[in-house]
Order: sequence, then C-alpha cells, then structure tokens
Amino acid sequence: MAEAVFIDRTGAGPRSSELWEPILVPAEVLADQIDRLSAAPAPADGRRIAVISHPRAVDGSRGLAPGIHCQLEVLLPGERTLPVRHNASEINFCVEGSGRAIVGAETVEYQQYDTWIHPSMTTYSHENPTTERQVRLTYSNEALLEAMRIHVVDPSAARQSLPAERAAGAARGSGAVAEHELIDLDERGSALMSYEAAINPPVVTQEVLHWPWHAVRPPLEELAALGPEYRGRRLYVFYNRATGRTNGTGPTLFASICIRPADVVDRPHRHSSAAINYFFSGHGHSVSGGKTFHWKAGDLMLTAPGWLVHHNASGSEPVLELTVQDQPFTLAVDALLWQEDLAGEIRLLGSHAGFATNRAEVVAATG
Repeated sequence: MAEAVFIDRTGAGPRSSELWEPILVPAEVLADQIDRLSAAPAPADGRRIAVISHPRAVDGSRGLAPGIHCQLEVLLPGERTLPVRHNASEINFCVEGSGRAIVGAETVEYQQYDTWIHPSMTTYSHENPTTERQVRLTYSNEALLEAMRIHVVDPSAARQSLPAERAAGAARGSGAVAEHELIDLDERGSALMSYEAAINPPVVTQEVLHWPWHAVRPPLEELAALGPEYRGRRLYVFYNRATGRTNGTGPTLFASICIRPADVVDRPHRHSSAAINYFFSGHGHSVSGGKTFHWKAGDLMLTAPGWLVHHNASGSEPVLELTVQDQPFTLAVDALLWQEDLAGEIRLLGSHAGFATNRAEVVAATG
C-alpha cells in the first residue's frame, strides 16, 4: 500500500516555479516528420500522428507546454480515420491540403488554414476525399489531463453526442442552481450546496465550431492598416461564446490569428499562460528568456513558456501566425498574471482590471 510522504519545509518560504525554455521547431524538421508519416503504412486506426513534445515534459505528460498537447497528423488521399472520442477538447488547424471532420452528427468541410474545434467526449473522425495530402496541427488539453492521470480515451466510440443527450442537457440549461439546492450562510456569497446539485451542474453545451480562413482573413487584414503608433497586437481570438469570461476557443485553450506588418516589433511582456506559435507566412524573430530565435514560414515555436519575458518582431515582409495559449485555463483558476509593460504593474486578469490599448484613438485619427 502506498504511503504519504511528508516534506518538511518549515521556514523555507514559498517555492518558485522553474520556467521552461522556448523551443523552435524549424519547418524542415516538420517537413521531415510529415514525409516520414506519409511513407509509413496506414495504421489500423488510420491515424498517422507525431506528438511534438518538450524535452522537459516528464511523468506521463507529453506537452509542448505543460498544459498544451500538440501533435502533427497526416492523412493521405482517400484515407479516413476510425471514430474515437476522449475527454480532451481539441483545436485543429489545417496546414496543408483539405478534407472533412465528422464530429458527432456534424460535418466540418475544411480548407488550408481553417481552424475548428472538437468538443470533449464527442466522437470524431477525419476523411481525405481529395487527391492531395492532408496535414493538420492538433492542440488539446491532453497534456494537462495526462499530468492529472485522468485522460480517458474511448476507442470503440460506441456512443456519440446523441440527440437525447443534448436534449437532456438543454432541459437543465445554463441557468443558476435552484434555490432549494442552496443554503446561504452570509451575504457575501458563502453557501451550502446539496449533493444533488453537485452531481448535476448546469449544462453549457460545447458546439462544433469552425473558423474558415476565407472568412477570417478580411477582418484580419484590416488590422494591418493600424499604423506604427498602435500599442497592441494585431490579432483576433477564435472565440467560443460558451466559454464566457474565460475568452476561450475551447474550455482551456484559445487560438488566435495574428497579422504583423513588416518591421513591427512588439514590446517585451509576460504572462502566466503559455503560447505556441505556428508561423505560416513571412519571417521574423522572437526574443524569449533573453535569447533570440529567428523563424520563418512553416516554423512552430513555443514562443512564450509561462511567465517568461518575451516579444516578437516581423522582418521585411508581413507575418501571419496562429497562436495557441492556455489562457482560458489560467483565467478560470484565477492564476492569469499579466505584465503588459515590464515597467508597469503585474495584474491578475479576471480578478483585477485589465489593460487597454490606443486602438480607438488610432482608428479615429486615421478616419
């Protein structure tokens, strides 16, 4: 029988977290992995996968960041994967080719640079009905679940997101817990909740959502018109309204799409959420943890390990990049520290007032 271990830290003070190092994965390395997966015989489940893991990832978790799992997936023409479901929620980005995802009872037809999500415990499979190779980057909270030892995979996919299940969820709705299930203890918010309420919380349905590149690009390009006086980052978050105040694409992760005009240098900043960038157009560099990393189109980088000072800069041509962060998770657990200006204060976003940019003034000045 396992026994608890007592660690005496009397008088030792609080422990400081050891920050992870940035990781740059060049386009050529990704291309070699894509070719290797393409040349391999089709596996029984149809899933050609290479997990992209940080060398510091240990003890069961294979994340590229501690809370972000990232993997490369390849599907050849005419192939499809077997249905599967698990309790991780996924963000998918089509790097090359096109195809379709069957998620529950819905079908997502995607093209290159499209982004879409697979909700947790919803059966899904991928198909490639085209004559071109299909390559995807898939991000999920699987690394976090692995670290917690609660990543559960159902390869049989015997059950799907059935209409009856959705109807049951809709019947409960997303409203507050019934008053008879709560006993207030004071006026500040302390209360007792019944067991019946604890095992049947209000349902917030996670839908299958799709952000096509052809619809995303026009508003994104409008941000490029903001001049050099703009103090902010030219990006949009792929926002899922079901995540509410945590600003997520999924429950624990968000994906954002960014455009950087040529020769734009962000100011150094840091945040407790980690950020992974995939650069799919242009070139530039990032300074992260005091080291400079030069990147180009097709490179993947853990640009910002949590709480590491960093900034990004575009080169002589515009840059397009997809960024995945675990910001919704850190916000939900009240741990999203953010320092927008290293000479300024550290704020706890979600509990403290956040930051503002001068976008309104810039837009007004440019008419």
